[in-house]
Amino acid sequence: CSYALGLLYLTRNDGSLFQLLYEPFDVSFEKNWVVSGKEDYNGIWKHSQSDGHEDYGLLVSEKAKKYAIVKDLDEPVNIKDRTLVFQYETRFQNGLECGGAYLKYLRPQDAGWTPREFDNESPYSIMFGPDKCGSTNKVHFILKHKSPKTGVFVEHHLKNPPSVPYDKFTHVYTASLKPDNELTILIDGEGKKKANFLSADDFEPPLIPPKTIPDPDDKKPEDWDERAKIPDPDAVKPDDWDENAPEEIEDEEAVKPEGWLDDEPEEIDDPDATKPADWDDEEDGEWEAPKIDNPKCEEAPGCCEWKRPMKKNPAYKGKWHAPLIDNPNYKGIWKPRQIPNPDYFELDKPDFEPIASIGIEIWTMQDGILFDNILIAVDEKVAESYREKMWKPKYEAEQSKQKAEEAVSGFSDALASFQKKVFDVLYKVADIPVFAPYRSKIIGVIEKGEKQPNLTIGIMVAIVVVLATVIFRILFGRKKPAAPPKTTSRAKRAKATKNGGVGSTTEKKEENEKENAAALRQRSRRET
Repeated sequence: CSYALGLLYLTRNDGSLFQLLYEPFDVSFEKNWVVSGKEDYNGIWKHSQSDGHEDYGLLVSEKAKKYAIVKDLDEPVNIKDRTLVFQYETRFQNGLECGGAYLKYLRPQDAGWTPREFDNESPYSIMFGPDKCGSTNKVHFILKHKSPKTGVFVEHHLKNPPSVPYDKFTHVYTASLKPDNELTILIDGEGKKKANFLSADDFEPPLIPPKTIPDPDDKKPEDWDERAKIPDPDAVKPDDWDENAPEEIEDEEAVKPEGWLDDEPEEIDDPDATKPADWDDEEDGEWEAPKIDNPKCEEAPGCCEWKRPMKKNPAYKGKWHAPLIDNPNYKGIWKPRQIPNPDYFELDKPDFEPIASIGIEIWTMQDGILFDNILIAVDEKVAESYREKMWKPKYEAEQSKQKAEEAVSGFSDALASFQKKVFDVLYKVADIPVFAPYRSKIIGVIEKGEKQPNLTIGIMVAIVVVLATVIFRILFGRKKPAAPPKTTSRAKRAKATKNGGVGSTTEKKEENEKENAAALRQRSRRET
């Protein structure tokens, strides 16, 4: 079938006809949808691709705005005595903390009404879809039903509706209405709620009003006693009951701790504080030094005047009250008498209003809400087919993408943890005294690795080579027999020892100390 917006007529195997309305938002919405001209609805709608897909939808583009947009159908859709399926997709690309993403299926409006007038007062037949804010977390299904007795439209809310999926995937919401008064709510093709339109257990208020109601003119008699218990009028307060005894008394057995400084205050003026040079006594008032804790009190058990602590008074009983007894005049909780409900009526089926328009009228704190694939069908299999072809591939792709991102994130976290452990070990190795002459070079290589984590393996290999070289020199470097020195060399060394041997040794020592100090400064900067 064609995917253009409108009523499509398809023939089933039995030759009967059913209607289908479908909006895929493949092209820009301006031709078929009308944005409300009301001042409050200043949110900008956009024709936009779903994140990660080539598929387009209708996008809520700004935060903390009211939005309203509506589409008149080519002809009203009759809901009575038939199966009817409402279905659409929505995606919270930036999550949803407070906002709605429901659709309103409007009944025919008053004469002269135009789509530019669409707002929250525009009467609807059915409201369906997710809503989340604060304690509210539900997939609404609200039926506005006209009383055959009063002619007044009443909102009937589905009791215990399903919760809104809390993720950033595309989800498809389906409401299936059957001729036997059954309602089924599905999310992603999975049944979440079944209800009966005529059951008082499923809708609040129920579609069928109660047969009787409390008489609004009935009044409680003045002598009606609703007290189940009363104070015993014959009870007498015991003679030894002291109502004036305090709840707490001083502990007479308490002893002041030794070393308690009664004459020392807990706080003293800061002796190091000075009056600011720009302090003006006339404008700022008399300057007072800030207070600090009295240092004498830090080691003492306490300061200031010692007082005995309080303890619970064993003689305390509180105010005396007479014990309660059964009230001989108790008549129970008064209720007005029941009278026949003048607005009562019976129904075999709900009197659904036809649907003339589809509208989205929401207020949301989040942007990035995307609507797509709005469908009205008279066959559940048609809705199922659209879920399989249009929704499921997107949903599975989004799940696969998230799993891949989580796997990469998990690997990155594991690698970072491994790198930290490796570098910590290498720093400890660099602190070993035997490696002191090479410490600055080792730490320099480690810090380079920290700045470029992708070089971790190469850094490890380089440091292992350095350490192995150092260890090799320590173990085998001194075992070679020294070559016999030439006379001229011995003379030169003797001269050097005589003239500046001590100075040369001192210079070498200072050079090593400078290298170690530089290495320490490099590590300090890293740890900071």
